[in-house]
Amino acid sequence: MSQYNFTGVDDMLQKNQKTLGKQVVALVWKDGKIVYRKEIGEDFNGKIQVPVGASGQWLTAAVSMIYVDEGKLTLDTKAGKLIPILAQYMKAYINLRHCLTHTTGLEGEKSGIGKLIPKSKFESLEEEINHFATKRAIVTNPQTEFFYSNVGMNIAGRMLEVVSRKTFDRVVQEKLLRPLKMRSTTFFNYDNLYVNPSSGAQSTANDYMNFLVMLLNNGMFEGKRVMSEKAIEEMEKAQFTNLPVKYTPKGTEGLHYGLGAWLMEEDAQGKGTVLSSPSFIGTWPYIDRKNNYAAILLLKPQSGEQGKEMYTQFKAAVDEAVRGK
Repeated sequence: MSQYNFTGVDDMLQKNQKTLGKQVVALVWKDGKIVYRKEIGEDFNGKIQVPVGASGQWLTAAVSMIYVDEGKLTLDTKAGKLIPILAQYMKAYINLRHCLTHTTGLEGEKSGIGKLIPKSKFESLEEEINHFATKRAIVTNPQTEFFYSNVGMNIAGRMLEVVSRKTFDRVVQEKLLRPLKMRSTTFFNYDNLYVNPSSGAQSTANDYMNFLVMLLNNGMFEGKRVMSEKAIEEMEKAQFTNLPVKYTPKGTEGLHYGLGAWLMEEDAQGKGTVLSSPSFIGTWPYIDRKNNYAAILLLKPQSGEQGKEMYTQFKAAVDEAVRGK
């Protein structure tokens, strides 16, 4: 399957089986193809759909940037211009960039971002954003502190709904999932018929890898352009690096954030060289521009947060394999 020796990755997965659980998929894409595939567990493989939680934020940011590419929005577009109720409650000043970088200044969830798919008390994204407008306190001005939560991404999702006059799930399907052949990915939750752009995505390892490949190829997928290079560049640039951090998930302390993804490593200019949008309940997707590959480690979601340890060990083993050491 590959000219690389992935024995070290096999060993790492084997050694950590207790932590990783009984259902695991690991994929590595390099040189135009999948060079490593490991599927562990009965009835679990790269085609099985599971909740990917906050890893969906990378998809939400990408769709937002496609709308920027098309000139339908800019990163400076004010949310209040599209969602009048935000303006009525003194929240008109929040723009799309604030939403995609967790710097809206609005009160976030007390316990950080929802685990798995939050049990929703809303029937639509519109209803949720109305709740944000009327009930969420303005803690600080936008762009003055970083607070990782559901708020900004969901406002961004509602902005896309208003501009397109379609539901968020349809917008994502048309602009991103279909072009990338991500047929088993959705933000639609059949339990409560609610679409959650920040933590409601469900996907498969195979599908999510198509998204990573498109990013690594600077917006191209199977010979077709899905996003502009400029949009990808913006997503991978460290944003608002000097702000105080009021809340960040365990394992991301000290990291800068782009649009929808963390810069796990960056160069001196603040450009991401390794980017990831982990859901610490069991999804670690990333692209590595230094070693020119994409990878995903996907587990059947678990109740407790995993932290960064498994990602770090997995990436170290993959790096060693692709460098041929």
